[in-house]
Amino acid sequence: MTALIDGAFAPAAASIRDGRIPGAVLGIVTASGERAVQWAGHAQLVPERETVSRETWFDLASLTKVIFTTTAILRLVEAGKIALDDPLITVIPDLRQYDMNAAERRLTFRQCLAHQTHLPGVEPLYTYGQDPETLRAFILQRVWQPGPPVYSDINFMLLGIAIERITGQKLIDQPLPDRFSFRPDPALCAATEKDTWRGRVIRGEVHDENAYALGGASGHAGLFGTIDGVLDYAHSLLDGSGLSSDSIKAIRTRESEKRTVGFEGFYPGWHGGDSCSPDTIGHTGFTGTGLWLDFERGLAWSLLTNRVHPSRHTDSGILPLRRATGEQVIALFDKHQRL
Repeated sequence: MTALIDGAFAPAAASIRDGRIPGAVLGIVTASGERAVQWAGHAQLVPERETVSRETWFDLASLTKVIFTTTAILRLVEAGKIALDDPLITVIPDLRQYDMNAAERRLTFRQCLAHQTHLPGVEPLYTYGQDPETLRAFILQRVWQPGPPVYSDINFMLLGIAIERITGQKLIDQPLPDRFSFRPDPALCAATEKDTWRGRVIRGEVHDENAYALGGASGHAGLFGTIDGVLDYAHSLLDGSGLSSDSIKAIRTRESEKRTVGFEGFYPGWHGGDSCSPDTIGHTGFTGTGLWLDFERGLAWSLLTNRVHPSRHTDSGILPLRRATGEQVIALFDKHQRL
């Protein structure tokens, strides 16, 4: 596995050397528990340079959707608290409460998890104010304009509110596995953007403006973690210990051409590389994070970068980097298996 990780890290090393990204950590894990990790570059460039390490905490951005929110919803299903095809109003009865015929009142947990709703991809909610409770109310009562199904942060904001209603705890106070946090120590974190809205380099607080305005954690973003935390999560899905067999089947089964419950499924040209088996799922995060699980091979890998530091407004080449990394991981793993 050591030789494998060295070769698989080559695309990330080249991106760091070329100044496309500040730093990166790559981790690989198999269903049997073999694990390897490689890292290089900087956790922060400005205002001071700090090197990245295996213990660096990254803003996982939209990996929150799968690692936290999808897992939490599926565990609530397993506990009999809800069913995937229940409408959200079973736990959020005040959703669009002034219009009993509103389309939002018919949305189900499954539809939101698989991004099969009419809701928009994103909305600059933070520009309407920063009181978390008022913003939650706004999300619930907003007359969302109808459109075709798209990958939508709003879907997962609603799921986050549902989790809060069922558990009686704000997301930021929810219990988390080791190596994950909604309140990380900033000194241990990779920096993200020099944010014009907040007027500072963001480090140890969520990069996503809407999640920040919602109190620091939302169903779509806010989770921080280390590479070993992400690999622990991936391994628990590969070996079946993290969720029930029905839940794991749900995250592996297509709900649309590209989407499963929570995840994206393999398709030609996707972010994980074309060498993935058809039984591969993955997800990415805006800050430069990603996770892929190839169930046919019993293999998972995660590439964590802070590609938005110090600005999102540069060409980091993150898509070709992710694809090249996936191709390298699989080619070297397959070669290793033949030896």
